[in-house]
Amino acid sequence: MISALLFTVFGLVALVFGGELLVRGAVALAEKAGVSALVIGVVIVGLGTSMPELVTSIEAALMGSPAIAWGNIVGSNIANSLLILGAAALVAPMAIASTNRWRDPVVALAGSVVLFLLALTGVGSLVIGVLLLAALSGYIAWCYREERLADPAVVHNAPYDRAQALELTDTGLHGARNGWTRPVMLTLIGLAVLVGGGRLLVDGAIDLARIAGLSETLIGLTIVAIGTSLPELVTSVVAARKGQP
Repeated sequence: MISALLFTVFGLVALVFGGELLVRGAVALAEKAGVSALVIGVVIVGLGTSMPELVTSIEAALMGSPAIAWGNIVGSNIANSLLILGAAALVAPMAIASTNRWRDPVVALAGSVVLFLLALTGVGSLVIGVLLLAALSGYIAWCYREERLADPAVVHNAPYDRAQALELTDTGLHGARNGWTRPVMLTLIGLAVLVGGGRLLVDGAIDLARIAGLSETLIGLTIVAIGTSLPELVTSVVAARKGQP
């Protein structure tokens, strides 16, 4: 029991720490390579607060525990909608005045409907995974194309606001870079810590489920989901405190 709890706690800590290192390294690599601000934004959004969920779910699937991966996915969505939004709303009003404020919630709702249909039918395959990733890529490309053609002060979307909120939590994210060594090392170490943390978390979650007589899905819905959502929670609360609802 004690070892399972330690694995779970250490795994969660490693996920949060590794995610931060990976974001710092990826942003530094993008800036060192002289890529556009849009690419840096994609790096922040793509490798930022969702990386713990991604790594944990992949590790769970590889270790033969898809129920933890599924519970983590569903539980993280619930935590984002209720726990994180609720906590941020306690800090400051969450009024959104953007003219296109309906688009991102509609996309999120559509994603939830797809998730529900997949759960209802029990269908899952490589083709479906590729289609889901293609849909995400298309959505992000659409958002950034819209921002590139319009004034960011007027046109806001989920990737833009998420990248902005993530940077609010770390004002030193774009510090001076003198060489390639530090960015590369940060990226590699961040990836290694993430993978190791994900494996520890999944191991601990499986053991806890067996000891407590609970299903792996329930463990994924609760402990794993809330734990891997901590980066989003911190980012959203800090953004709310700084007047960026």
